[in-house]
Amino acid sequence: MLIMDKPVCLIDTESDGKLSVQQSALQILQKIEQPVVVVAVVGLYRTGKSYLMNRLAGKQTGFALGSTIESKTKGIWMWCVPHPTKKETTLVLLDTEGLGDVDKGDSKHDTKIFSLAVLLSSTIVLNSRGTIDNRAIQKLQYVTELTEYIKIKSPDEVVDDSEFVKFFPSFIWAVRDFTLQLNINGKDTTEDEYLEFALKLKLGTSPKVNTYNLPRECIRKYFPSRKCFTFPFPTKPENILYLETLDQAEISKHFLEVADRFCQFIFNQSQIKHLKDGHKVTGRVLGHLAKTYVETISSGAVPCLENAVIAMATIENEGAVKEGLEVYKSGMEKLKNSYPLELNKINAEHQRLHLMATQTFMKRCFRDNDGMYLTSLEEAINHEFDRYLLDNEKASEGKCECIISGLSKPMNEGITGGYYARPGGHNHFCRDLENIVIQYNTLTTKEIKSAEVLEKFLQEKAAITTSIMQADNKLTENERRTWEERKRTVLLEQENKTQKEKQRQLEKKIENERYSNNERMRQVTQRMKNEMFLQKQQMERAMESKLREKTALEKSFQEKADRMAREIDELKRKNAEAEARTSRSYAQMIEDQRRRNAEKIEALRQQHRQQMEAIKSRPQSSSSSCSIQ
Repeated sequence: MLIMDKPVCLIDTESDGKLSVQQSALQILQKIEQPVVVVAVVGLYRTGKSYLMNRLAGKQTGFALGSTIESKTKGIWMWCVPHPTKKETTLVLLDTEGLGDVDKGDSKHDTKIFSLAVLLSSTIVLNSRGTIDNRAIQKLQYVTELTEYIKIKSPDEVVDDSEFVKFFPSFIWAVRDFTLQLNINGKDTTEDEYLEFALKLKLGTSPKVNTYNLPRECIRKYFPSRKCFTFPFPTKPENILYLETLDQAEISKHFLEVADRFCQFIFNQSQIKHLKDGHKVTGRVLGHLAKTYVETISSGAVPCLENAVIAMATIENEGAVKEGLEVYKSGMEKLKNSYPLELNKINAEHQRLHLMATQTFMKRCFRDNDGMYLTSLEEAINHEFDRYLLDNEKASEGKCECIISGLSKPMNEGITGGYYARPGGHNHFCRDLENIVIQYNTLTTKEIKSAEVLEKFLQEKAAITTSIMQADNKLTENERRTWEERKRTVLLEQENKTQKEKQRQLEKKIENERYSNNERMRQVTQRMKNEMFLQKQQMERAMESKLREKTALEKSFQEKADRMAREIDELKRKNAEAEARTSRSYAQMIEDQRRRNAEKIEALRQQHRQQMEAIKSRPQSSSSSCSIQ
C-alpha cells in the first residue's frame, strides 16, 4: 500500500485559469491498484474545508488551512491513505479550491471545479457556514449548471436527467458554525430532517417559484443519497486562526463529537467509486479519469461519462492483456533452467499459468463483451506456448543427440579403424548397435525427442550397415537378403514409433485445450454474472433514490410525482433492456468462443487423423527386427 505523508496537487489552476493534471500525482495513482473510495469537499473559500479533510486522513495538519481572506487551496489537492474500515481499499481525499474567490477572472471556473469534484468522487461534501437557508442554496448555482458540464452520453444525444442519479456521488452537507436549534414548527428534528426541510419545494410555476425550486430540484434529482451534519463553533473566536495547532482540550467537545460522527459516517457509508456499468475504480483508473476529464474541459468540450468509460475500457483491457501475458511469460521463463522437461510437466505448468493469466485479465478488464481482448490474450499465450514447446524440444533433442553420440563413440571408432571390415564383422556391428539402442532407450525414457533422434541415428547408420554386410564374405547371399529385410523393418518400426509419439503429444495438446477452454468459459460466465450484478445494484440504487423522491413529492406535487413515476418506469425499462443486452452480448461471446474452441480442436483432430492415415499407409512388416527393439 502506497503511503503519502502529505497531500499533493492533483489538478492545478494555472495563472491564466486553465486546469492541468499534475504528472507527479498521476504517478502516485498509477501505483494504486486497489479500489478507491473518493471523498471530495467543496464549498466557499475560508469555510474550514481543509480541516475536515485532515480529520478524515487521521491527521491534524496536511491540507492547508488559510488564516486570511485569501484562498489557500488552488485547483484540487489529493491525499491517498489506507481506508480505516475497508480492507484492501484506499481512501482518496480531494480538497478543492474554494468557491466564490473574488480573485478569479473566469466566472465558470467554480463550476468546472465543482463538476470535476462530482465526476471524480463517490462522496461529495458541501461545506458551508451558518444555516441552510435560501441564500445558501441559491449560491449553489454550480449544481444547476452541472448538466452543462457533464453528459451521460454524447452531447448530441438527449438523456433524461434522472440518469445522473445512477452515476453521481452521495451528497453530504456539512454546516459549520451552526447556532440554531434543530426545531421545525415547534418540534425537535434531526439534522437530516433539517436538510430535507430546507430542500422542500414550493407549489406554483411562477418565475420566482421556479428560481427557488431549481437548485433544490437538482440536489434532489442528481444525488442518490443525502446526509447532513451541523457543526457548532469549534473554539473561541480568537483561536479560530490556529485551529490546526490547538490542543484537543481547547476545542469544543460538541464540535469534536460531530466531527467524529462525520468521519465514522464517511468511513462506514461512503462507497467505492464506480464507473458506468458498475466497474470498480482503482487508483490507476482514477488517474486516467482525472486526465481525461481535465483535458476535455480544458479543450472547451463537455465531459461525457459514456466516452470516458469507453476510453477507460480500451486502456484497462489493453493493460489487462499485457498483465495477463506477463504473468504467463514470467512463470514459463522460470522453466527454462530445467529444460528439457517431460511433456506432462510443461503441459501442466502451461495449463496452470494460462488460468492464472486469465484470472489476472478478468480482474482488470471490463466491457470486453465481444471477447476481443480475451481472445487476444489467448492467441498471445498460445503463440508463447508454441515457442516454449519448441525451445523444450530443442533442449530435448540436444540432450538425446549428446547421449547417443556418447554411446556410439566406440562403435564409430571401430568403423573408422576397420574393426567391422572382416569376416563376422556384420554380426559384431549389429550386436553393438543393439546395445547402443538398449542403453539409449533406458537413458531417454522420458525425453520427448527420444524416438525422433533414434530414428535419425538409425537412418544415418543404415548405409554403413549395408556396406559392412556387403563386405562380410562370411555371409551367404540369402543371409544378406534376410538382413536387408530386417534392417528395413527396424527402420519402419522406429519411424512408426516416432509418429506415434507425435500423435500422443498431439492428443495431449487436444486434451489440454479442451480443459483450458472449459475453464475459460466458466470464468467468462462468472464475469458476466458479476457485471450484471453490479449493473443491477447500480440500477437499484437509482430506483431507491427515485422512490424516496416520489414518496416525498406525492404529498404536495401530484404532477411532479406522476412524472417521477414515469421516470421510475423508464428506469425499470432501461434496466431490463440493459440486462437483456448484456445477456445477449455475453451469450454471443460465449457462442463465438465455443465455435472458435470447436474449430481449434477440430483442426487438431484433423492433424491427428492425417498422422493416423500416414501411419496406416506405411507398409507393416510381420517379421521382427534382428534384435534392435
